[in-house]
Amino acid sequence: MLYWHYEAEKNMKKKVTFADLARKTGFSKTTISRYFNNADSLSLETQEIIRAAVEELGYKENKLARVLANGRTEIIGVVVPSLYMHYYAYLLSHLLQVGEEYGYKFIVFFSDEDRDTEKKYLSELMAYNVEGLIMISHVTPSKELSKLNVPVITIEREDQFVNSVNANNYQGGLMATRHLVDIGCEVLIHINGDLLTTSPAYGRIRGFREIAEKSGLESREYLTRLGIKYRDIRENMIPIFEDIEKNYSGKKKGIFVSNDTSANVLLNLILQKYNRLPDDYKLIGFDDSPISWEAVMPFSTIRQDTRAIAEDAMEMLVRMMDGRKHRIPIISKSLIHHVIDTELIIRSTTEKKENNE
Repeated sequence: MLYWHYEAEKNMKKKVTFADLARKTGFSKTTISRYFNNADSLSLETQEIIRAAVEELGYKENKLARVLANGRTEIIGVVVPSLYMHYYAYLLSHLLQVGEEYGYKFIVFFSDEDRDTEKKYLSELMAYNVEGLIMISHVTPSKELSKLNVPVITIEREDQFVNSVNANNYQGGLMATRHLVDIGCEVLIHINGDLLTTSPAYGRIRGFREIAEKSGLESREYLTRLGIKYRDIRENMIPIFEDIEKNYSGKKKGIFVSNDTSANVLLNLILQKYNRLPDDYKLIGFDDSPISWEAVMPFSTIRQDTRAIAEDAMEMLVRMMDGRKHRIPIISKSLIHHVIDTELIIRSTTEKKENNE
């Protein structure tokens, strides 16, 4: 026992303090504190001297003490509807990667599209003293979000009263529907939620309608809530598939589905019935999430650049948070709504075959 105590004492490293760093660098403890809490107030030369001392002495910063001293948690809150939808999981992974590059950590909550649950989570995030908030869930109106005492960025949801980053949904709707016309479809079909016009994703419906009208082809919209869980999506997709089978049999059907998760569910229903994708079915999704290329039959889709969306959202939020920290808020006469271009990705479900060219 005595031997163990001796070895433990011998191997125990002395905790490095601000006083140690001050002695090493010749600067005051106040200057050392400024390095950790407001480095920009020091010259680059001073910063480099302190940084070298921190590395040489092996100083470990006390995160809790730092939070108590300046109120900065370096934590960002994120609220996502769920991870059942492949797009949300893919976007969240990019947000976490980009946030790490900025030195931020995240607290992530899944609202499951429940208003009371989301309200509780927002309250908890404020109690955690997060420095900023990224809202992907669409339950809480943006007017309420704008009243929170933190900078807020929304992604792909109603954004009338807050800054946002969205994909160019209208452009994607145009490209998807035009592609179905170009490959010779006789009937144009769009499957989406019954969205409010204030939702960015409503642009997909607008794009579909514009091309369908210009084409003069027969068209049909199935606008209904499909859900966010696989079981719900499947149950709601079955009657849509049955209706398409009944009313458009023998016609070359071009089907544009609002997201890849739902598109994959419909594709599975078709494959389960026919053991193949019949020539009169042409299918395209939206997102280019991993399921679109990992499906049993990789399907065409509209690509949202989730990495670019994540980078843009984080850059905007960090700028807002930095302004808040230095008491220099970003002053703008209008809100900022960035729109990221989309791209048509053609795979086996809409490829032209030799005898159709």
